[in-house]
Amino acid sequence: MRGDNKEAVLGGVRLATLRAFRSEQEAIYRAARPVSAKLADDARDGWVNGVPMQWMTDWPMPYPLFIEHGAGSRLVDVDGHEYADFCLGDTGAMFGHASPPVVAAASAQATRGFTHMLPTRDAAVVGKLLRETFGLPVWQVALTATDANRFALRVARAVTGRPKILVFNGCYHGTVDECFVCLVDGEARNRPGMLGQFVDLTSQAAVVEFNDLPALEAALAAGDIACVITEPVLTNSSMVLPDPGFHDELRRLTRAAGTLLLIDETHCISSGYGGYTRVHGLEPDLWVCGKAIAGGVPTAVWGMTEAVAHGYEQALRDRPPGHSAIGTTLAANALSLAALRANLEQVMTPANYASMEARAERLATALNREVAAVGLPWHVARVGARIEFIFSPVPLRNGTEAAATHLPELEQAIHLGLLNQGVLIAPFHNMMLVSPATSDADADRLVAATAETLRRLMGIDRRVSAQ
Repeated sequence: MRGDNKEAVLGGVRLATLRAFRSEQEAIYRAARPVSAKLADDARDGWVNGVPMQWMTDWPMPYPLFIEHGAGSRLVDVDGHEYADFCLGDTGAMFGHASPPVVAAASAQATRGFTHMLPTRDAAVVGKLLRETFGLPVWQVALTATDANRFALRVARAVTGRPKILVFNGCYHGTVDECFVCLVDGEARNRPGMLGQFVDLTSQAAVVEFNDLPALEAALAAGDIACVITEPVLTNSSMVLPDPGFHDELRRLTRAAGTLLLIDETHCISSGYGGYTRVHGLEPDLWVCGKAIAGGVPTAVWGMTEAVAHGYEQALRDRPPGHSAIGTTLAANALSLAALRANLEQVMTPANYASMEARAERLATALNREVAAVGLPWHVARVGARIEFIFSPVPLRNGTEAAATHLPELEQAIHLGLLNQGVLIAPFHNMMLVSPATSDADADRLVAATAETLRRLMGIDRRVSAQ
């Protein structure tokens, strides 16, 4: 933001214009969604802040949008409005809502029981599918990527005998405690905003900037890092792509230091068949994916090399009686395994990925064109089927640069403007996903809605109308 109040600018947009647009869009939203308004009022009785999960209040709407149903790339709200959905459950529905193969498998399993604490016939098939698709030979199942990351990091500590992990500034790995550290003026700190945190997480985790190989090498030299955990592309802090050669050096340095490498592909599974790891030939010791892995049924997987699996099995044999702190009662339930099998066999196919990639490339090119047409200093980044427009003229290199581009007031106005034109993108940053069900018409609708919203924000007077 710069200048006095009249000329203050946020991300290239005059603040006065931005706020007038946001106010107008809130009025349009309220007028068009009386049933959601009534349900939001009713939901205040029984839920914290009126929602079943507190982050549902992070959306930019005046009150929550209540969904009636979703199918493929579309959502319909309780007021009957249809949306081209590019949020796709923040990746959980990346392969489309109610994917028919997953629905069929889940429906069939429902008649045979949801959970038994014992394997089913699907278990014998899913392990082989995971190995064939993602490359690592040995696997385990969890309910969420948070759980999978937490369990994998425990295994890394058990196998190496080392106490600490290393993360990159701006990372996101669910709600794993020791990942909630950041850099402030070059010093490791607990991330602000956490509730109920009672220990100094920097005692358990080192943090350096993504793409900073000298800092990584220096941190590993201490000899106390059990595992480096990272996304191959930072995605929850505005998209940060790796420098050329970064991943090769990351792998070389971790091996030289005796440190394990965990690649978390919960978001980067958008990269292509087998994820970023397979597409780019990475060689992690541990690998995690949640959200979309079972077509939206709550499931995550974590894989490991034979060497890590051997160390894990030995640690299990050597431990004293008691709880291993790895695993939860509902993990690897029968429903998850059925959905995993269907998704891996019939949905996460090379053909579907090729379709997603082609449409995402076309969409990113069109969005870049619209940003340039109104003269905004932004750019569009993409990793496979995942796209984000970023409030910076040049690509980002690390978490600190990404944090500087995070402009919530501008994001929220844009998101609400798109929503009122029947387009939904993620509430966090400006993330969009393309699914196998996404059509050319969906993509054209997003481009047109973005163009209209940007013109309005730049004072080029065209009217965003109610849906």
